[in-house]
Amino acid sequence: MSGSLVCVGLGMKLGAHISPISKSHIEQADVVFSLASNGVIEQWVDEMNPNVISLQPYYQEGKSRNITYKEMIDAILQEVKAGKKVVGAFYGHPGVFAFVPHKAIEIAQNEGFNAYMEPGISAEDCLFADLAIDPGKYGYQQYETSQFMFYQRLIDPSAYLVLWQVGVAGDRSLEKHNTGSAHRQILVELLLNTYPADHKVILYQAKVLPTDKIRSDEILLKDIVSADLFMHTTLVIPPSEKMKPNNKILAELERLEEQNNYAPHLKVIK
Repeated sequence: MSGSLVCVGLGMKLGAHISPISKSHIEQADVVFSLASNGVIEQWVDEMNPNVISLQPYYQEGKSRNITYKEMIDAILQEVKAGKKVVGAFYGHPGVFAFVPHKAIEIAQNEGFNAYMEPGISAEDCLFADLAIDPGKYGYQQYETSQFMFYQRLIDPSAYLVLWQVGVAGDRSLEKHNTGSAHRQILVELLLNTYPADHKVILYQAKVLPTDKIRSDEILLKDIVSADLFMHTTLVIPPSEKMKPNNKILAELERLEEQNNYAPHLKVIK
């Protein structure tokens, strides 16, 4: 099988986040399928290879994203099966909130082609840096917003909760680019089971172009319903409670440490 597929990450910020190996793959490919976050980044990708095909036209208002994703995968695999060295260049990390790269690689591998992924800097990486959040300090939970609403989840209010794509909260059709206040009200009511209405939350959007500004708007939880939300808006909910010590486990560990500290040293017999 002479065809191959590599899915690479463009990162979030124009020209600044792409890794050397991902850039090299793009430059050396026979054909590149690009999915960038805006037209300026698409033009930047075009400059790296003379044969770049944008995946953006597959999106249409009112068209199910399931259909869009299938068409994208079919287009990519058609070139792989034609024996070409194919690269899929996706904004952010190609494996984060990205169905097409995962599925295209899976199908290509099952059909005997060399296919794999190279990582990129994702919106999550930018979030940690821009909002000065260390996920190891209090813990960290993250969900796609609609999935969070559709399924029963256990929330730990002593850890951060991050909900991605909050602008399309509750969309079951996979056709909308934004849902309205009624959908957001259901999300807020769900969150009010765990957090107080006046708990401060953050609306976050990463910087994409050098001229952009990071969005980090602090609002009250109850005001999410009327806030300006987009598909790429992320809802960050800081802890509302302190972490509670697990006294049973701590006591067991203390006994174990005491036993180790006072255990007699065994003489090694040669």
